[in-house]
Amino acid sequence: MPLESEVDLPGEALLPGALPEALRAELVAFRRDLHMHPELGNQEFRTTAAIKERLERAGLEPRVLAVGTGLVCDIGEPDGGTPVLALRADIDGLPIPDTKTECAYRSTVPDRAHACGHDVHTTVVLGAGLVLAELNRQGLLPRPVRLIFQPAEEVLPGGAADAIDCGVLEGVGRMIAVHCDPRVDAGRIGLREGAITSACDRLEVALDGPGGHTARPHLTTDLVTAAARVVTDVPALVGRRVDTRAGLAVTWGRIESGHAPNVIPQHAELSATVRCLDIDAWRQAPDIVVAAIDEVANLHRAKSEINYIRGVPPVVNDSGATALLRDAMTARRGPDSVEGTEQSLGGEDFSWYLQHVPGAMARLGVRTPGERTVRDLHQGDFDADESAITVGVELFTAAALLDAAER
Repeated sequence: MPLESEVDLPGEALLPGALPEALRAELVAFRRDLHMHPELGNQEFRTTAAIKERLERAGLEPRVLAVGTGLVCDIGEPDGGTPVLALRADIDGLPIPDTKTECAYRSTVPDRAHACGHDVHTTVVLGAGLVLAELNRQGLLPRPVRLIFQPAEEVLPGGAADAIDCGVLEGVGRMIAVHCDPRVDAGRIGLREGAITSACDRLEVALDGPGGHTARPHLTTDLVTAAARVVTDVPALVGRRVDTRAGLAVTWGRIESGHAPNVIPQHAELSATVRCLDIDAWRQAPDIVVAAIDEVANLHRAKSEINYIRGVPPVVNDSGATALLRDAMTARRGPDSVEGTEQSLGGEDFSWYLQHVPGAMARLGVRTPGERTVRDLHQGDFDADESAITVGVELFTAAALLDAAER
């Protein structure tokens, strides 16, 4: 696979690793195949097999993770002393229907969709691996690089923890990733030093009490009213028990209770996410949230059973790794291709890796320049401008070369 000539930008060093047109077309086709066949977390067997086959065809030796899906693959031979740069992709889809109506590569699996861009992330890391493998054959890769294709990012607390248990971080000194951002134009990335995502936990609440006739609510535990007060009062209470700058927020997504208009039910169920911008407040969140729910439930004579499910801490971008991504993108596309980005309230299990090694995540622009409609993540009509694949591959290959030069 001969590579195109180096990218030569004014004032920047020459960097090999630009994509040949044939590889660009192959990667688009690979992404579309993944998009048509999304698989849920820990069920990504077809996806894992497709990645493995292509890496092996390039002469590499990928290893399927012990959990059964996902892979790790080294390019070059780690010497045990020199820290390796790791490139991470997540490979799972979402349990929602693909609602795109005029799309030749829409999902063929009912109620499954790649609506978060993981098919793009996977293709970017695969493409970077193919380019870096060719550079390694040519003697142009100064240091080994590790590819990590992680399963189950969408399954709390995230497949990253399983990947870490499988040893993917052994010998890794720095780690980088991208996440699709439909608010950023293709050809650009968004960067932020420090926290770039929020912590995200899940909350399941059951309320119980003696029901009765709606004519005599004073003789019952009025569970519908109790559930309604939990929904409205708990977020307000939580917001007053931590510094407001921590951004600790409870947002309800499900409430179920009752079957008839004249019967006060005996049981109610509620589900929510708990998001937090600050890691210290996140550590306190379970105690704060549980206490607030109990207080409101007790006020209405309801018995509460609370399942607080720990999710992920914020992704906190290391300054050095953020600078590496900025320098790599500047080398490929010029300084105007990098923009600042805000801290998102979305959660990402890439954060678990960064509890062990420094690293950073960039927001990869996937909006077609000039397009006014923003197709948001986790929506059935989400799609990406596929030119972003080339951008991501060249970003990662430049980062691998610059990382070796820096260290």
